[in-house]
Amino acid sequence: MATMVDVARSAGVSVATVSHVLNDTRPVRPATRQAVLDAIDELGYTPNTLARSLVTSRTRSIGLAVSAISNPYFTEILQGVEAGALERGYSLLIADPHDDPAHERKVVQLLHERRVDGMIVAPSVHPEELLGYLGRHDVPTVFLDRLVDGDRPADGGAAPGFVFDQVCAENTESVALLVRHLAELGHKRIGLVAGLPGLSTTSERISGYRLGLAYAGFPYDERLVVSGNSEAAGAERATDALLSLPAPPTALVTANNAMTIGALRAVREKGLSVPDDLALCCFDDFSWADLFSPRLTAISQPSKEIGARAVRLLLDRLDSPGREARTVRLPSAFVHRTSCGCPEKGSDS
Repeated sequence: MATMVDVARSAGVSVATVSHVLNDTRPVRPATRQAVLDAIDELGYTPNTLARSLVTSRTRSIGLAVSAISNPYFTEILQGVEAGALERGYSLLIADPHDDPAHERKVVQLLHERRVDGMIVAPSVHPEELLGYLGRHDVPTVFLDRLVDGDRPADGGAAPGFVFDQVCAENTESVALLVRHLAELGHKRIGLVAGLPGLSTTSERISGYRLGLAYAGFPYDERLVVSGNSEAAGAERATDALLSLPAPPTALVTANNAMTIGALRAVREKGLSVPDDLALCCFDDFSWADLFSPRLTAISQPSKEIGARAVRLLLDRLDSPGREARTVRLPSAFVHRTSCGCPEKGSDS
């Protein structure tokens, strides 16, 4: 079995240089770094991760807690996290908190007990237990997609001064853009199927809806805003309620991909069609949105980039534990198709 000494001899460098390449502990000239990597491939050298973690006090692993099984959006984020971690030589330990605060706290503790170097979490509606655990143990943490108020009280007493970083997509102006687009098409009664109450994404997208109405000069009517609880079944019920109003909306914005599916089911059950009877725009583009008939006009979040940026924020925190907290908002993109009622020739503009 090849050793670090064999790699150093083959690459014509010192054992210390091989160590720096493997552990990213000191900059190495690109040509030298490549020579070491080539020698590792040629000799089939496998680093002893356990021994290395004892020396560096790091396991080069990251804990990721997101509800990726039930939400395709988080699946794309997971891909971004994985790519970003592998690029920097880190492995992932993944757990699904199922958007349940008690389960979230348990899975984060299990990940921490496996000595991950830091944690990336999409927090639940009530993350107080989570904040308490992470703060007491001073776990380097990045929250993604859903923001956490730094002044939010933590259950169990988080350590004073617990600092974490956050990354998400821009929500408010993006939803306002959808509402303005529908208003420009002549719609005056525009409904919103909002997400789970208590999530930052929900409150920001409702704010965006109200901002879009204000841009268009329309009053806010609370009867046109319903909660789909961020899932398909809830959105189906909520959309049915909207369409049963004495004066139903002529256009609809859905606030995530799962709720778009539920809304479309409700429209079909009512014997209506999009966009002939109801124009529709959705927040969250997804891989099959272009295959629907009509093709779905959507806001596309930079899901993979959110995941990759979370990794970079976490590794920056590991390198500089005392740095100030950062919240990064990444721009989303308007994907113009035909469910809003625009003709086919205007798609993908």
